[in-house]
Amino acid sequence: MTGEQPGAPRTSPASQGWHASLEHQAPHTPHLSAPAPSPESKPAQALRRVTGAALGPYQSAVVRIGFSATWLLFLLRELPHRRELYGPDGPWSWDMAQRLVSGNHAFTALLWTDSTLWFEVVYALAVLSSALLMLGWRTRTMSVLFMVGVLSLQNRSVFMGDGGDNVIHLMAIYLVLTRCGQVWSLDARRRERAAARAAASGEPVLDRVGPVLWAVLGVALVAVTLLGDAGGGWLLIFWGLWVVQALWWAAGRYAQGDPRALLDVVANLAHNATMVVIMAEVCLIYATAGWYKIQGSRWQDGTALYYPLHLDYFSPWPALSDILGGSGLIVMLLTYGTVAVQVAFPFTLFNRRVKNVLLVAMMMEHAGIALLLGLPFFSLAMIAADAVFLPTGFLRWLGGRVGRLRERLAARVVPQRRAEEEQRPRTLVA
Repeated sequence: MTGEQPGAPRTSPASQGWHASLEHQAPHTPHLSAPAPSPESKPAQALRRVTGAALGPYQSAVVRIGFSATWLLFLLRELPHRRELYGPDGPWSWDMAQRLVSGNHAFTALLWTDSTLWFEVVYALAVLSSALLMLGWRTRTMSVLFMVGVLSLQNRSVFMGDGGDNVIHLMAIYLVLTRCGQVWSLDARRRERAAARAAASGEPVLDRVGPVLWAVLGVALVAVTLLGDAGGGWLLIFWGLWVVQALWWAAGRYAQGDPRALLDVVANLAHNATMVVIMAEVCLIYATAGWYKIQGSRWQDGTALYYPLHLDYFSPWPALSDILGGSGLIVMLLTYGTVAVQVAFPFTLFNRRVKNVLLVAMMMEHAGIALLLGLPFFSLAMIAADAVFLPTGFLRWLGGRVGRLRERLAARVVPQRRAEEEQRPRTLVA
């Protein structure tokens, strides 16, 4: 028995003596080690966080899906009346709209020509871009086309809307600057499949659809520029977005190092700043609405909600409106509760639990507005805006439930289709 520890390295007597002599010669020599890294300051941590990743991926995905779905449903509902609302048959004539736009310099593609065919093309583009943005297919491109469709229709007839159109108008612009296709999108699925194929084959998967789409939009931009129909400022914005998309593709294809990292940092900064702006916008909407209500005498005495409940125009369910409007206590509670929630919400963002409670209350309030006052698209737009404050844990749980439901439906549909195919009579080809 040597007395050595199991697994310890063995040393010869000579080496033991050499180490002993070193210890004897320099008994007071301190043990040298690598210097401990200095703790990172809070500003440096915050900077690294906002530049290193696009924060709130689930919240931005919900905002994308909510607003594109709201605008799509509105366009589909008004499809039989589209020409009266935004087209050549509307009361707001083409000359009146052109005179207004020449003064405020708003963007609308519907004033490039008064052709009915062009109106149908723009309306179809708005419907298609809304559907594709909702599904998350080529979200960078579809967000720009979605903004073009929203601005073109809304700026053509500025008096069409119920308040929710203003929120959609703003969010359509904000979505262009966000990376809203990180999750719950066809783009995310395509990236996952491309990564799996690249890992299996050892070669990167080339994207052929993106360059073709980019080239087609470039040709359209050249045509619009030569015709001179769009304003110079808007042309500069569109050309800038087009060039940035080209740089992004080139950096991902040919320069995976510092150029791509720089573009990622810029995109993350733009995304995170825009998400903060969206949150501030929602808080501003509720704060101004609540404080304006406080100044009204009907809101002060608790009878404000009595009057819209008794208007035929805002009563899709007259019996239900009569039941609620006939109770003074219910009217007073709903009136004061609406003001309290709207005024208090911006101040509850620093307390997660209270914020979540008021968030549910506001969503229920908008659901009640959709049901009682017949304003579904206004309510959907506001609920989509409120979704930016939903907790990430809840959104992940919701996404998991939806995914499991989809798998169950697929498990039922696929065997049923196979059984139907097997039952079909097979014909022999001579």
